[in-house]
Amino acid sequence: MAQTHKIVFYPVGNGDTCQIILAGGRRILFDYCHRRVAENDDDPRIDLKKQLKDELKAADRDDLDVVAFTHADTDHIAGSTDFLELRHAAKYQGDGRIKMQELWVPAALLIEEVERDKLSSEFAILRREARYRVLEGKGIKVFSKPKRLMDEWLRQALKDRGESETARDHLFVDAGTLVDGFSLAVDGAEFFCHSPFIKHCDQGDDLRNEAALIFNVRLRADGADFDFLQIGDSTWEVLEDIVSITKTHKNEDRLKWNLLNIPHHCSYLALSDEKGKQETEPKPLVKELLLHGKKDAYLVSSSDPIPDSKDMYEADQPPHIQAKNAYETYRKKVQGRRVVVTMEEPNASKPEPLMFEVSVGGVAWIKAISGAPAVLGSKPPRAGLESRPIRAG
Repeated sequence: MAQTHKIVFYPVGNGDTCQIILAGGRRILFDYCHRRVAENDDDPRIDLKKQLKDELKAADRDDLDVVAFTHADTDHIAGSTDFLELRHAAKYQGDGRIKMQELWVPAALLIEEVERDKLSSEFAILRREARYRVLEGKGIKVFSKPKRLMDEWLRQALKDRGESETARDHLFVDAGTLVDGFSLAVDGAEFFCHSPFIKHCDQGDDLRNEAALIFNVRLRADGADFDFLQIGDSTWEVLEDIVSITKTHKNEDRLKWNLLNIPHHCSYLALSDEKGKQETEPKPLVKELLLHGKKDAYLVSSSDPIPDSKDMYEADQPPHIQAKNAYETYRKKVQGRRVVVTMEEPNASKPEPLMFEVSVGGVAWIKAISGAPAVLGSKPPRAGLESRPIRAG
């Protein structure tokens, strides 16, 4: 049987949630953004809680293999502590909650201070869960091992338990390395960690966007490899660091992409410090990253709609039409297929999950046309021929 992996982006507004479903059935969820108002029929955002539960029920599952939070901003964790089963306290268990076999978090999530009046916030609850799993020594991977983490918490916590300060080293993943537990040979997938770097966690007090998780996800289908660049709310400075360091270590193939998750809901700040009047001009190394796109590649903006209107050109908050115009320019340069916006497909009044299939034939967008699912393949139709919908089987 042919190997087919799936990557699904969910229309949650200016927020992030995507899921990788490997050919062998393993499921990796990146971020979770469920808004209560999305449960109302008149709100265009998806009822994420219901959607994911329905998907898992159809697969006869009540768990996810991995839940990865790229960082702890609300638009990446909203509703997660009501949806997921957490091991650190009984009140977060049972009652139809979804189990997560492994939790992936940036080290910054364990370091960031929690103000006394925010101890009940979702961030604080997730931090308690992450710390609990670290001390238990299982069910978690922490990305980066900054000195601040050891000095401000872990070393003393392990000492109190009578353990050495290196007793949890197996839980930590450094930038520039592969995450263990997945392989191309067994799973048809591997996760190469681009970021965070230790310096992102040890400098300053703002430990979220600069210290977010960024991966090259390589998927193998019947011997052919394809790359998904999964980026959270990154900034252009971090992306330039990634390009520079990746090239220095001769890992340039990890910059390639067939599918790119556009950072930070199509904010210009992932490209440059200047928005530009009509189009953002990316910084030099960000340009290099964009030019690593492969022919027929797709770019996905997890964001609200981005109409080409006067209001959009004047907007302060993302998405920014100037950034989208830049992504369109570089899509054309690499002969990519489409820039797709989650809240626009199949239409802005009722968007649905975007599904991409990764098979030996390439990356294909499974698109709903007139209510019927269709495959838009990675190769465009020959001149003079109409592209016809193909039912997904």
